[in-house]
Amino acid sequence: MAVTLLDSRVSPFGMRVRIALEEKGVKYEYSEQDLRNKGHMLLEMNPVYKKVPVLIHNGKPICESLIVVQYIDEVWNNKSPLLPSDPYQRAQSRF
Repeated sequence: MAVTLLDSRVSPFGMRVRIALEEKGVKYEYSEQDLRNKGHMLLEMNPVYKKVPVLIHNGKPICESLIVVQYIDEVWNNKSPLLPSDPYQRAQSRF
C-alpha cells in the first residue's frame, strides 16, 4: 500500500495526522509542502481548498485532518483503535 503525506512541519493539523500514522505504525512517504508557493501535487490532490495535510493512499487523496485520522483508524484497524468504542467516550475524545 503506497502512502504519502503532503504536509508542512509547522501545521498543527498535519501533526495530528502524523501522530495517527505513527500510532498505527503506518509506513509513509513524507512530502514537505511550501505553503507560500504551492506545488503541482498539492494543487492536484486538494484542488478545492489547496491546503495540507493530504493523505494519498494508493493514488487517492483524503483531505482535512479529522477525516484523514478517521480514515487511518478505519483502514489500519489491526492495531488498537485511536478512539474508544463507547459512543459517549468517543464523543468526549473528539471534543
